[in-house]
Amino acid sequence: MKKDRVYIIAEAGVNHNGDLKIGCQCIDYAKEAGADAVKFQTFLADRLVSRKADKAEYQKRLTEKGESHYEMIKRLELSEKDHRTLIAYAKKSKIQFLSSPFDEKSADLLAKLKIDLLKIPSGEIINIPFLRHVAAKKLPIILSTGMSTLAEVEDAVRIILENGCPSLSLLHCVTEYPAPYDQINLRAMDTLAQAFGLTVGYSDHSPGIEIALAAVARGARIIEKHFTVDRNLPGPDHQASLEPKELKAMVAAIRNIEAALGDGIKVPAACEKKNMPIARKSLVVVKKLGKGQKITATSIACKRPGTGIAPKDIELVLGRPVKRTLGVDEVLRWQDIGS
Repeated sequence: MKKDRVYIIAEAGVNHNGDLKIGCQCIDYAKEAGADAVKFQTFLADRLVSRKADKAEYQKRLTEKGESHYEMIKRLELSEKDHRTLIAYAKKSKIQFLSSPFDEKSADLLAKLKIDLLKIPSGEIINIPFLRHVAAKKLPIILSTGMSTLAEVEDAVRIILENGCPSLSLLHCVTEYPAPYDQINLRAMDTLAQAFGLTVGYSDHSPGIEIALAAVARGARIIEKHFTVDRNLPGPDHQASLEPKELKAMVAAIRNIEAALGDGIKVPAACEKKNMPIARKSLVVVKKLGKGQKITATSIACKRPGTGIAPKDIELVLGRPVKRTLGVDEVLRWQDIGS
């Protein structure tokens, strides 16, 4: 991650549907969109979910009714060979490969595969043994904070930093698919930044791209957004994901916003300087003044262009004589005025 650039994670997640061809297409689209990284999810169904676990409401709506939570997860599981294929393809495509581990063995696999950083999903924020295990890999970590209180985030931050993590970033998140606008609470990013002094960003599950853009304008340094090759594909996350053209539009808009944020120093922009003489005004003669005649309030006015004495200096010229005859609409300059 670069300090002067918003880090954009294109979250493929499980939108590969267990198909490596679709997984590689996700990598292609993330690269084409200009994202910094493409992220998948790494889990072992037997370690992630009980065979008796229920699906979330949005999963029930979007997946087969007869399929259990365990069966859904098992179908979307990626093997070590699958990971190696996707990592190699991402490397060839020159985009960073990331993944979120959901269990200790999956974290071990990602470390073994020399992933640059680890992303901890929101559901694991209170899983203290898991947090210790991942932190001990001594890799940078991005932690999503969906469904959590500030106290829970504080506990997770402390555990992660105490157990070897060299660099930790936090993502505000609302874990609903799609997340309703009136519950997103972007100001919580400010709270996280003030409470922990860490790099803060936003993991966006809302429809469209505007909330991600608003997060960048509010100071998010990391944006994560789900995307899919086709929103009409079967699966739990496709309908709450961007399609490739939308992802590309989001990345372009984020780059424009981060460029527009600037350094905060209030000075004329370089592009404005040529317009200053045109848009600003000067003191201009409105009644002919003969040589030696004194300037009065009724003999001058403020008009464009701004190439002469500025209106703010009017008190300095009133009552002083002119050195030469000045006609109507001549701009008043210092060299024209006597003492």
